[in-house]
Amino acid sequence: MRFWEISLIVVNFGLLYWAVIANKKGGRGLLIPLGIAFSLEIVQIVLEGGRWEMVPAYLTPLLLAVYFFIGKRKEGNRSRIAVTVQAVLLTVYLLVSVAPSAVLPVFSFDEPTGPYAVGTTVYHWVDDERRETYSDNPADRRELMAQIWYPAAQGGGEKRSPYLLNASQMTEAISSKMMDLPAFTFSHLGMIKTHALLEAKLSDSESRYPVLIFSHGMNGYRNQNMFQIEELASHGYIVLGIDYAYEAAASVYPDGKVTVSKVSRNLTSNAQYDQHIPLWTDDATFVLDQVEKLNRNDPEGRFTGKIDIDRIGMLGHSFGGAVTMQMLKNDSRVKAALSMDGGFYGPPVSDKGFGKPFFMMYSDETYSKVMTSYDDVAKQLGGISREEFEAPRKEYIQKSHNALAGGGLSILIPGSKHASYSDLALFSPLLGLSGADPRRDHRIVNEFSVAFFNRYLKGKNDSALQDLAAKYPEVNFKVNN
Repeated sequence: MRFWEISLIVVNFGLLYWAVIANKKGGRGLLIPLGIAFSLEIVQIVLEGGRWEMVPAYLTPLLLAVYFFIGKRKEGNRSRIAVTVQAVLLTVYLLVSVAPSAVLPVFSFDEPTGPYAVGTTVYHWVDDERRETYSDNPADRRELMAQIWYPAAQGGGEKRSPYLLNASQMTEAISSKMMDLPAFTFSHLGMIKTHALLEAKLSDSESRYPVLIFSHGMNGYRNQNMFQIEELASHGYIVLGIDYAYEAAASVYPDGKVTVSKVSRNLTSNAQYDQHIPLWTDDATFVLDQVEKLNRNDPEGRFTGKIDIDRIGMLGHSFGGAVTMQMLKNDSRVKAALSMDGGFYGPPVSDKGFGKPFFMMYSDETYSKVMTSYDDVAKQLGGISREEFEAPRKEYIQKSHNALAGGGLSILIPGSKHASYSDLALFSPLLGLSGADPRRDHRIVNEFSVAFFNRYLKGKNDSALQDLAAKYPEVNFKVNN
């Protein structure tokens, strides 16, 4: 909960407890505490913004007014039982008021640890060579929204970027498309600020910066890994996130047009996922082309001559991890790649590996499912044979082995969930999407991510990875042969 939310609840419920226990009724002197209660509510809404989770707490000044001025004070002392009942009811109301804001927090991101401030800007790109297959109009071209985070010059006075630009459309899509929840559920995400500065100048500390392309998961969104994106940018990387239109939760275009995901959340088979690989890899290829154009001539002048085209990496979560692997395999511009609990979809990888640096981060949740034996779950399978059960498991293990062959790196964070590798782990403890300590999981992901790309894109000594392996022995860092 935020500072003024906590202040409102502490003060206003303190006044309610005082009024109930002391049996305060009538009198002009009670206008002062009532004024404090209403004033504090106005201050909180003005400074932090009101949200639906706080509605029970917002009713406290009205309840205080009702208690003060409605009804008459009874003659004589109230019984201890009456006071106790009122206090218990008030305590229940306090819990009801605190719970929504506590389980749906307006969270903040940890401060990036790198030497650079972080800037951000947004681009709208149209691929004139490809028609939009999700449109019935054959004249429609494929349009993508992309956001770039980069090392920024200090002291410009720019405003901090909100977590979600076009917040109302995005929070509705995240609630409904990603979570199958009512559209208003995560409306408070629009109140979250990042550390990135809008339209800040690019730092001139280095002549050129390596670039990283981030791919979100199916039905995700371009900045779903803000915890990681800002960290990488603060360490001297230009990071570009793509909204894969019609398969992202939503894309909002400069003209106000909104496209929402048309992909079911119930994809189950590898074949179903495989069908989406070509669209995403074509999008990623197009975006890499745009990066090269930006380096030649950025219309804003920010990135012209500042992008090191010879040092390009990719990273992705879930389905975005699968896309990242395909790009590492097929596009010579991609020199190193990181997959965070990604699937193994699309054309198979050679049993000799990629021949390029590749890092796989597994979640405990996914790995445990893969390692579950048929005998452990046979009673719950509803007649599925051992062969049917074992086939996808064996396929996953084989594809994983191939991807890591020839020196691939891997870790597994104990207790981590699939969403531990994204911001979703911070959304709410009620969703069950995070491990026991999501911020610690994020720190581990960030430290290994920076060390990996520093080693293979910046050419720094690889002792940093070994140092992290010693710092976090529980993640079982491996170099696979």
